[in-house]
Amino acid sequence: MFDDRYTLAYKRYPYKKSADQDAATPVRHPVVVMGGGPVGVATALDLGRQGIPTLVLDDHEGVGMGSRAICFAKRCLEVAGRYGCGKPMVDKGVVWNIGKVFNKDDQVFEFNLLPEEGHEYPAFINMQQPYYESFQLDRFEELQKDGAPIEIRGKNRVDSVEVHDDYVTLHIMTPDGPYTLEAEWLVGCDGAASPLRTMLDLDFTGKVFQDSFLIADIKMKNDNFPTERWFWFEPSHGGGASTLLHKQPDDVWRVDFQIGWDVDRKEEMKEENIRRRLDAFLGEGVQYDMVWSSIYTFQCKRMDSFRHGRVFFAGDAAHQVSPFGARGANSGMQDVDNLGWKLGMVIRGEAPESLLDSYNDERIHGADENILNSTRSTDFITPKSEMSRLLRDAVLDLSEKHEFARPMVNSGRLSVPCTYDGSPLNSSDALDGPARSRPGSVCPDAPLGDDFLLNKLGDKFILLTIDADAPDVIEEAGIQVTRLALSTTDDKSGALRERYLGDNDKAVYLIRPDQHVAARRPSFDENQIRAAIRRAIGKE
Repeated sequence: MFDDRYTLAYKRYPYKKSADQDAATPVRHPVVVMGGGPVGVATALDLGRQGIPTLVLDDHEGVGMGSRAICFAKRCLEVAGRYGCGKPMVDKGVVWNIGKVFNKDDQVFEFNLLPEEGHEYPAFINMQQPYYESFQLDRFEELQKDGAPIEIRGKNRVDSVEVHDDYVTLHIMTPDGPYTLEAEWLVGCDGAASPLRTMLDLDFTGKVFQDSFLIADIKMKNDNFPTERWFWFEPSHGGGASTLLHKQPDDVWRVDFQIGWDVDRKEEMKEENIRRRLDAFLGEGVQYDMVWSSIYTFQCKRMDSFRHGRVFFAGDAAHQVSPFGARGANSGMQDVDNLGWKLGMVIRGEAPESLLDSYNDERIHGADENILNSTRSTDFITPKSEMSRLLRDAVLDLSEKHEFARPMVNSGRLSVPCTYDGSPLNSSDALDGPARSRPGSVCPDAPLGDDFLLNKLGDKFILLTIDADAPDVIEEAGIQVTRLALSTTDDKSGALRERYLGDNDKAVYLIRPDQHVAARRPSFDENQIRAAIRRAIGKE
């Protein structure tokens, strides 16, 4: 009845029969999430903290084995921090900011992903995905104990769905047989192979790149490699056309070999052949144990639309990119961050249903940005013609001694939050301020005494004033916006001025619940701010 798609690392939500299975008529839930991976559980955390009843259905009973995603970016951690599980992730993870690029055996250059101070979270942590999911589930259980209306059901496989104008019917199989329930809203977070996408006869557009990459996670103690991201083009050890090295917790290292398109995958996955590549890379005499291995190809694809009536798609179910750049799980968390507050407002009757269309607008924009960056990385790492290879190699040779060439070296542009330029929720920029905090941008963090700005902003609409007067509370279009008043006199580091004022003496920012800037002005203008609030919730 159930064919497990993967082996469990942790059995966290064993099957238990629910009252819904014996109901005379299908029980209707406000929100059902299909898929219990990191994006699905994050959706429940976001909505549950708002008091929105949310049911997660998963065809397994816990967290899958294997490292899979390992690089979690600053914005992903900030969102997790808002949900209440960011700190334990950083404590467990391997923190890094520095990356180095090599051409054969020669270091070409190094980069720092977070060269400035004054941020609570680092640029990246490396951590095996099972740990990430476990910290999410720990927080899920804490919220349940505190009364949050969230639930996850293991061994509940959705076999078919029927989409209606104002609800969705789900037909579910369990170890005790089938049952049916209904959802006012359905969020598909069921991964790259998305059964939900297939049920609705939807597909991806994009392409698969003709190359293969072998991942090997190994456990070893090795002081020769620091806690940095190291990437080799054409390494002399011959393990592959390129090689990537990352450190993870528990003395586990991720080694990623580019092995070509015309390979026998079955042969390559034999342990003796994986060890042959590893031995050539690490050198003789290095002791290690194999932990996990896999072969993948680059794919840069997305759905044409992430919203289909009462159904949304998020994470890998909606879009796929190459692993170089760490844009998979990180962009999935940004999907949830964008959808959660909008869906909550619509369910509470605070915003029109049309607000949900902006999820599609903004996250399609984010997916296209990720696909563009991922495609460029892929084209540089795996040249498609002899001319492309000559150009790539010339850039690598020049970059060792000439700084102008280094921005052209692309070993994977690493994940950063998307700026929603052109979003229908943005108001026109009325402040000649820093570009990094323009409307549509995620708020950059800044130190505030013993705390940080993003913690102060929270997850509600906020009117941020810096040395500017404004009301403490504004009620507009059925929502309440609270003022956060700050002053540069308390800005000991200068980060607040640099990131939000620039050459201005004061400023007023309207901040969305996902901590993106909706509007900014040099001073408070009641009519303009009220209009910006209405626009940000889809009422203008």
